[in-house]
Amino acid sequence: MKTLIKGNEAVAEAAVRAGCRFFAGYPITPQTEIPDYLSSRLPEVGGVFVQGESEVASVNMVYGAAAMGTRAMTSSSGPGMSLKAEGVSYLSGAKLPALLVYVTRGGPGLGSIQPAQSDYLHATKALGHGGFRLMVFAPASVQEAADLAYAAFDYAERDRNPVVLLMDGCLGALLEQAELPPMKEISHAGTKKWSLEKDDTKRAHRVITPIFPELILENENKQRGKLVKNWEENDVQVEEFMLEDAEYIAIAYGIAARLTKEAVIALRDQGIKVGMIRPITLFPFPKKSLQALDYDRVKGIIDIEMTIPAQMRDDIELEVRGRAPVFEYGRSGGILLEDEGVQTAMLQFIKDCGGDM
Repeated sequence: MKTLIKGNEAVAEAAVRAGCRFFAGYPITPQTEIPDYLSSRLPEVGGVFVQGESEVASVNMVYGAAAMGTRAMTSSSGPGMSLKAEGVSYLSGAKLPALLVYVTRGGPGLGSIQPAQSDYLHATKALGHGGFRLMVFAPASVQEAADLAYAAFDYAERDRNPVVLLMDGCLGALLEQAELPPMKEISHAGTKKWSLEKDDTKRAHRVITPIFPELILENENKQRGKLVKNWEENDVQVEEFMLEDAEYIAIAYGIAARLTKEAVIALRDQGIKVGMIRPITLFPFPKKSLQALDYDRVKGIIDIEMTIPAQMRDDIELEVRGRAPVFEYGRSGGILLEDEGVQTAMLQFIKDCGGDM
């Protein structure tokens, strides 16, 4: 049954239904509704909510809960995720699963508390030191936010690595209908091979550490390299829209993709052959979708984001490899994209590519 729910609250409820029983975090706009919701919801299912004294303390509490085999999560926005970065690296270094919900705002610095997509690079390239990589999902609807948050815990435990759910403040505050997933019954104590919880049958001695001698650390990193290749082969999610005959391609993710899709439909009604690629996994990036384009037909590509300069553009250009010109359009600092602005930008982009209007 569908319910009317905000994006932030849908993520929080989906996490509970996925078996999350520990949250530690700190208030920061525009994600504060997540800890606010979980502060009352987690105790109802026997879970634990902690408002840490800081982001640094909170992410390390998540480390401790994950080490005990508990499904754990934290959430924040840009400044808070910067403070959590060391702890995120330690989580990955210790091979501990967790969900990191990243609700973006304008930047840099303190920036704006309004929605933006300013943290693509932070989330996908370097969410901490040491060269580790994380799967990064970018929902475009409240339903998708709930579904991806629900699935993220399984991905995290499968890979023994944190997973990032990246969405902007607009989606976090958006009220939409969504069908929430069923409640999972997750056994925590003594059931996870990395857990420090005592196992009644084996009582095995376990050590969790992100510190390794050089040769062991190199081998760990080789295993991580194989993990990334496995993601690229098996876990990339992407929406391809009206690409079959498209001469112009728009690429957008998250809330920006919703406006972009409407612009594509409007331009199609005018007889302009436009298509769209929407990355759902931002890392790994959906390289194959761009590699498979017919560059004898495609005249140009435009990257549409709520940030200036566009941050996804480098990933796009790496796969386009100069076979078509790449343009960009965006708003920044908490100023939202609008239907008219996106359509006008796309018409100008088509004109710049030599298209007939």
